[in-house]
Amino acid sequence: MAATQWALDPTHSEVQFKVKHLVISTVTGSFKQFSGEAITEGDSFDNAQVKFTAQIDSIDTNQAQRDEHLKSAEFFDAATYPELSFVSTSFVKESEGEYKLTGNLTLHGVTQPITLDVEYGGQAGDFYGNQKAGFEVSGKLNRKDFGLTWSGITEAGSIVVSDEVKLLASLQFAKQA
Repeated sequence: MAATQWALDPTHSEVQFKVKHLVISTVTGSFKQFSGEAITEGDSFDNAQVKFTAQIDSIDTNQAQRDEHLKSAEFFDAATYPELSFVSTSFVKESEGEYKLTGNLTLHGVTQPITLDVEYGGQAGDFYGNQKAGFEVSGKLNRKDFGLTWSGITEAGSIVVSDEVKLLASLQFAKQA
């Protein structure tokens, strides 16, 4: 069976992260510029090969001053490490519509293995005759595993930013001719 190429459709996708702030609330951020692809055997995503990159400079937490701090050398150091990247090592069906996506995530110059939960939404044709496939991806990472060690403690002793970061992505891929 021939390999099928799928390209991530950024206009119908979003990539977010959530991190606890002061342990009592959650800050949500996103990457506005990203790309990705999947290579499958036919139209089945079993054992798909997946690649993804996001531009660190496109980080958006809805607060410009915080975004600039996140891009700085204290956090992501976007000037030195402009991209986050992910390359899959396996994509395994767990049950109907449920997959485990395992691969290597490179962030801040550090590469670590990570396993993500994937909910497959199915496939549909759009108004232009394009075949699309949808996925909801979620997972967690410890930011300190990637050298993101900036830490702050308030006068009252509260941790400013938690180590655990939740990853959430809603992704739509378009089948390439």
